[in-house]
Amino acid sequence: MAAAAASFAALPCLLLLLLLPSFGAASNVTYDHRSLIIDGRRRLVISTSIHYPRSVPEMWPKLVAEAKDGGADCIETYVFWNGHEIAPGQYYFEDRFDLVRFVKVVRDAGLLLILRIGPFVAAEWNFGGVPVWLHYVPGTVFRTNNEPFKSHMQSFTTYIVNMMKKEQLFASQGGNIILAQIENEYGGYLEQYYGTAGKAYAMWAASMALAQNTGVPWIMCQQPDAPDPVINTCNSFYCDNFQPNSPTKPKFWTENWPGWFQTFGESNPHRPPEDVAFAVARFFEKGGSVQNYYVYHGGTNFGRTTGGPFITTSYDYDAPIDEYGLRRFPKWAHLKELHKSIKLCEHTLLCGNTSFVSLGPKQEADIYTDQSGGCVAFLANIDSDKDKVVTFRNRQYDLPAWSVSILPDCKNVVFNTAKVQSQTSMVVMVPESLQAAKPDRWSIFRETTGIWGKNNFIRNGFVDHINTTKDTTDYLWYTTSFSVDGSYSSKGTQAVLNIDSKGHGVHAFLNNELIGSAYGNGSQSSFTVGLPINLRTGKNDLALLSMTVGLQNAGPSYEWIGAGFTNVSISGLKNGVVDLSSNNWTYKIGLEGEYYSLFKPDQRSNKRWVPQSEPPKNQPLTWYKVNVDVPQGDDPVGIDMLSMGKGLAWLNGNAIGRYWPRTSSTDNRCTPSCNYRGTFDPNKCRTGCGQPTQRWYHVPRSWFHPSGNTLVVFEEKGGDPTKITFSRRVVSSVCSFVSEHYPSIDAESWDKSTTNDATTAAKVQLSCPNGKNISSVKFASLGNPSGTCRSYQKGSCHHPNSLSVVEKACLNTNSCAVSLSDGGFGKDLCPGVTKTLAVEADCS
Repeated sequence: MAAAAASFAALPCLLLLLLLPSFGAASNVTYDHRSLIIDGRRRLVISTSIHYPRSVPEMWPKLVAEAKDGGADCIETYVFWNGHEIAPGQYYFEDRFDLVRFVKVVRDAGLLLILRIGPFVAAEWNFGGVPVWLHYVPGTVFRTNNEPFKSHMQSFTTYIVNMMKKEQLFASQGGNIILAQIENEYGGYLEQYYGTAGKAYAMWAASMALAQNTGVPWIMCQQPDAPDPVINTCNSFYCDNFQPNSPTKPKFWTENWPGWFQTFGESNPHRPPEDVAFAVARFFEKGGSVQNYYVYHGGTNFGRTTGGPFITTSYDYDAPIDEYGLRRFPKWAHLKELHKSIKLCEHTLLCGNTSFVSLGPKQEADIYTDQSGGCVAFLANIDSDKDKVVTFRNRQYDLPAWSVSILPDCKNVVFNTAKVQSQTSMVVMVPESLQAAKPDRWSIFRETTGIWGKNNFIRNGFVDHINTTKDTTDYLWYTTSFSVDGSYSSKGTQAVLNIDSKGHGVHAFLNNELIGSAYGNGSQSSFTVGLPINLRTGKNDLALLSMTVGLQNAGPSYEWIGAGFTNVSISGLKNGVVDLSSNNWTYKIGLEGEYYSLFKPDQRSNKRWVPQSEPPKNQPLTWYKVNVDVPQGDDPVGIDMLSMGKGLAWLNGNAIGRYWPRTSSTDNRCTPSCNYRGTFDPNKCRTGCGQPTQRWYHVPRSWFHPSGNTLVVFEEKGGDPTKITFSRRVVSSVCSFVSEHYPSIDAESWDKSTTNDATTAAKVQLSCPNGKNISSVKFASLGNPSGTCRSYQKGSCHHPNSLSVVEKACLNTNSCAVSLSDGGFGKDLCPGVTKTLAVEADCS
């Protein structure tokens, strides 16, 4: 087995390791308690996630290149079972599900790959990545010692492994896949929930994986009882205290969570980059060797069925796009500097001996020394409130609260996790007209309210939504009729339609009029709603459009969680409550527009489309079609759906996905600023209260034609389609805030073999995107300025030459650097004050 432990004492820890670039191929992968050993050399691996179906193949090379530029050696991805096995034994590996193509893109970029086959993945992905059809195979119970589930799981796992073997992609074949994962986050609570059957299943999964003979080690994340030689790994916000379950296994961090999911209608929690850097530095300080940023790098949940009922925050180094929109995360280049610093220490970290020194009540040093004379130290201040000055080897070091300093020679600080030297790039969404310059008229198609065509069936009472649609559509109509006489109303009361539902949403129509909508959310899909109604004497027609917004993606017995209505009644009547639950209900699966595939390019001339010079507004159950231009330039593009209610959108037949710019609650504990100090949790650092949880939806540029682009939108509730726009994500300005005590050594060019006492002054470095220059300097102050980008303020100490010095160095250049010791600033006007240079500049 390739994962057999190697002898640490006999392993050649060559200094040559530091000179080797990242490489995308290997031939032998083993491990011991210290690290992975690739082709006989220890490797410290920094990885980031790119989930291939969350982007399109045309995006993959750029995303991989960005990850590599950010310091990654490796790309990690799940394998998405329900995207590949669309029916039992029927496989799909085309377009954004072309797994082999993706692995080769990573290989050709010179990066390694971690293949997390699962095949259960969670991942805020529909049904956790398990095909919906499997739930309906008789006798199947997910993720336990169940023969039908294990049989299908083994068949799919074997299919993927054989596909990778055929393409020579495992490291044992000279490829770039260095690790494979089976199952996902099963140990602990879930395994206990299923009892002895859970334990048996976990052990079977490990044994089944090992029998695949991939020639590379297997891992199981959050699986404390992973049997040898399978490596158990950590998923968390922090993994410095994690220890594998055997002294022969190395310390791996499969999922470093830079962000956290939010449910529909909630504010958005952002984890500060200073805290992520702190967690990463602590992990390597405490002996970690493989660390993966669990991000949906540049991804979008295209289509209807790929996303679960969660909106998941996504991070990458320069954040070109996120999971559902194009939000900005301005400081993640900070991690790039961290990675450079960690790599300076790689040889000594993996080959040296360790020691520990207490520097104070909450301050400490972890020291690594090797036989070649190398010395690496991590100085940590884990106090979440107080900055400290510590003495280490007769030198003093400034340690901000909740920070780690990295000293690759046990002397000079090249990085501190709390001192952000990288610039902040401020992003704006620039709108462009939706319609073509000489557009055809809009076209619309109105859905029938209730049953269209022939009904599917009639039942007394309710059926489960998911069991009925089997996730072939979001939509299921429940319709019934009832009669009231002229004396139905009780004086002074209002009739109310009461609906209890298992989820996920409903649009209620009475006599063909929309009377209201209601939803659950990602953490609680069930809901109850009372809608005031006006009845008419005689027959009344009630049509309820039940909706799903992605199936449950994890949890005990999650596949049994249903959707649809459990009780419908009318209260406020003179004769009491009328229970409609046991009525005859007529059912229709899906929408008429879906049935006729109105979103497909070959349906552009379908006679069901009705041309209109002006599209109707605020009209529910309406399909819109319009020709659109290609947005100029090459910036990432999002479609702004703020003017719409809820629905689906397509460009040239490609599914952009569900849109739903639902407003978050105003009482979600948002704060005007976020303090990185202290342990992060999902309720910390919330932003966006009272704002749309989604607004811009990524549209890959490869989906546009030079001309003749067709946008199709299905609107459920009603909106104004004339206000839909495309928007380009543009970096408008850059900022930097650097103090003189910040590390001044360039980790990329520093040579440890030379003496360096860090006498070089710190400097501000600014860079506009390619093709743009710094056109103006809006703020510059050397002294003690305060604030954040776009809101910097001068302090009591300010050098009057600040603006002129920065303008001289930066105006009309793509990038520039300004040292805090620049002679142009003149005489020190504030002796004893720690100098900071703050700059904001426009890019155009």
